[in-house]
Amino acid sequence: MTVETRPPATTITPDTARFDSEAAERAAADFLAALGVDTASESTRRTPRRMAEAFIELLSPAGFDLTTFPNERGYRQLVLERDIPFTSLCEHHMMPFRGTAHVGYLPGARMLGLSKLARVVDLFARRPQVQESLTQQIADWLHDRLTPAGVGVVVQAEHTCMTLRGARAAGTSTVTSALQGVLLTDARAREEFFLLAREQR
Repeated sequence: MTVETRPPATTITPDTARFDSEAAERAAADFLAALGVDTASESTRRTPRRMAEAFIELLSPAGFDLTTFPNERGYRQLVLERDIPFTSLCEHHMMPFRGTAHVGYLPGARMLGLSKLARVVDLFARRPQVQESLTQQIADWLHDRLTPAGVGVVVQAEHTCMTLRGARAAGTSTVTSALQGVLLTDARAREEFFLLAREQR
């Protein structure tokens, strides 16, 4: 009798070695000085370090094991995880944008642990981004790594670079989507995905 063994999980290890916290702290101090911010008081003396640490944290996704499982029962219906929270940084202004992602896929030979969908969102969110690219990157990565029959991603977010400055359009949100495989080519599958992604509890 042949016993199937699970293939080893792929470990996703983000590159955090690129961070130079001391240089970031010096740059933050120079930036604040250029804006006329006093960093000599007791309450602001450590602000440059706090700024550096905050941005490093925002740009540091957690590593994880991409574990998959055999689709032994031949499940062929949509798997959808909604309302995955994320925070990212607008690459044009380095201001945060925050929102939720709805990520779904139609399984092929293997299935993915549900928590990994949230990990993938975090992996791509924690970098300077635009929302359109973030949405597409999540869909492309899952399509390439998991080889499902289809992938769908919807992202809704509020951009502080638009709500706190510029247009100052408080309360507005931006919605983007990316589809792969059957969810792109089959109208009924696409309609089901969008219906479930926007369905209210």
